[in-house]
Amino acid sequence: MNKELLELYSDYLLSSFSHVTATGLSAMTGGEVSHDRITRFLASEEMDSRALWRLVKPLARQVESDETES
Repeated sequence: MNKELLELYSDYLLSSFSHVTATGLSAMTGGEVSHDRITRFLASEEMDSRALWRLVKPLARQVESDETES
């Protein structure tokens, strides 16, 4: 999995106020990332809730740990 592209795509989703598209993300990057690359990335792997949790669990645990220490 391309974590850099995943992070870019996630940031795009979080920062958008309306419909999101691969073309919109490509435009936001000034064409540095083509809409075809984004489409291939999204189609390349199935991201179910289990796979997503494996990705974010370390970060979630770190945030929990930081909050407990404060």
